[in-house]
Amino acid sequence: MGVSASLLKICIVFWVCTLVGVAAAGPQPVSGQDSTIHGHVLKMGVNISAFDTLDPHFAASFADRMLADMVFGGLIRYRPGQAPELEPDLALDIPEPVTVNGKQTWTFHLRPGVFFHDAGDGKRREMMAKDVVASFEKTTDPSRSAYAGGYAGITIDALDSRTVRFSVDPPQSPLLFLPKVANYAGGFVVAEMPAPGGGTRLLGTGPFAIRGETGPTTFVLDRHDLYFRGTPELAGVEIHFLPDSTARLAAFETSLDLICGESSAKWVAALRDKKDMIIDSFGVPETACIYFNTLYHPFADARVRKAVAHALNRDLFLEPFGREMARNVFTPAPPYMPGGLREEDVKALNLHYPRDIERAKGLLAQAGYAGGFTFKVVVSELIQIKKNYQTLKHLLEQIGIRMDIRVTDHATYHKMIRMNVNPIVIYEAFRPNTDELLSRFFHSESKVMTGQKMATNFSNYTGIDDLIEKARSERVTTTQIKLWEYAQIKLLEDMVVYPLHYRKHTYVRKPYLDYGHPLRDAIALYPQITEKTRLTSDVHGFVPGRDRL
Repeated sequence: MGVSASLLKICIVFWVCTLVGVAAAGPQPVSGQDSTIHGHVLKMGVNISAFDTLDPHFAASFADRMLADMVFGGLIRYRPGQAPELEPDLALDIPEPVTVNGKQTWTFHLRPGVFFHDAGDGKRREMMAKDVVASFEKTTDPSRSAYAGGYAGITIDALDSRTVRFSVDPPQSPLLFLPKVANYAGGFVVAEMPAPGGGTRLLGTGPFAIRGETGPTTFVLDRHDLYFRGTPELAGVEIHFLPDSTARLAAFETSLDLICGESSAKWVAALRDKKDMIIDSFGVPETACIYFNTLYHPFADARVRKAVAHALNRDLFLEPFGREMARNVFTPAPPYMPGGLREEDVKALNLHYPRDIERAKGLLAQAGYAGGFTFKVVVSELIQIKKNYQTLKHLLEQIGIRMDIRVTDHATYHKMIRMNVNPIVIYEAFRPNTDELLSRFFHSESKVMTGQKMATNFSNYTGIDDLIEKARSERVTTTQIKLWEYAQIKLLEDMVVYPLHYRKHTYVRKPYLDYGHPLRDAIALYPQITEKTRLTSDVHGFVPGRDRL
């Protein structure tokens, strides 16, 4: 591997080692036994009503990212269950950058024997350099990718049938560049093919291929027999849409192998002593923030935004999840990321906005809203997002602000908040580095609806463009981190975002399900189903039902 071991250690130090208590996982089933149940389908339940998109370059929700992880690959990948460790995937190695006269290039040699999924004609086509070029041309096209904004100044060309070269201007550190070609967001390699009924079909190279919906609440993946890492142990994956947690748990007790759990210490505690199940809690955690849409009155007035901030209490938002599952944060980049500030740092700057109802009411009166006001929001069905909105509603009522809530499915929520519908957006997200986080959520180019590279700037904020751009081109790491800190201080001064907490993920599985890898941190936001995932007999001799044939 060309990339130095020190780079990976730096990533781990910044991202994982300071994240005390977040990456705990349940025990793994015994591996290495000859009790694998070959050719069976893994049945899993997820807490959504439908996928929002099948295109990995538009994947934003955890469920869409989960699907992309099983179907597509990148030139490099985060080691399953062990992010942020990087390893080669569709490329043979991870190169070192070459810089000549201020021009930086990264050259990747492609792995032979990588095949795309069946296009519907029974044929499998080998991946070549032209496919990788075409995929990244899609990634960098704002009309075909939600992540195009992160690839400004990056071009790609094929040197031969198995070699591609990226040119990066201005040069970027490995910490910033490598995530752009990894198996996340715009880094997924896809092949666009004509669909049998018209339109375009996206093909991946991952261990599982999309078959599609087999009913209104079931989505099926079939194993990719020509997967370059080996034929998957599972015959496929059956994904069941079960947004109701009670129904999901009931289905787990009767027929499912794996379900998405609830990020609640109370929910986990209720299941901890039950037999025939293993609870996995793991990172990487997503950070929840409250974004004020500055295009909406009265939130265009900073006094109103600060009044709301003084009405809030992070501990109350944390309460539904418990301190075992979540931790308060005080800047959009949590403290385990470069540029993230700790609680004591923010308090020293007097930017923590302590709860003060009288001060909040005074600021509202100054802004001309002594009697409060009413506004409406669309809210996701996902329990963790819904709970945050419910807590916000309760706290706002104490200063005379009434927030009317309309709950919708998670896919619709994602669409609506990107249409500037909500004056306040609560959003959970993870980004692989601080530049990506600040650029996607706070650069003016990323404004929803009107940005040149529309993304997730729900605040429609324009105040830190220069700091983001200076940090991105800075070669001295310590200076880069300071610029990220200054940017977040400015965000707090203007109160366009109120950081809440980061939250671990929870899944529940049967003892006979072996992920095939240790589970510490998963950038795909689920335990990761790979070619090594299998169903086994557990140590008590329990064997799943024969109805799985």
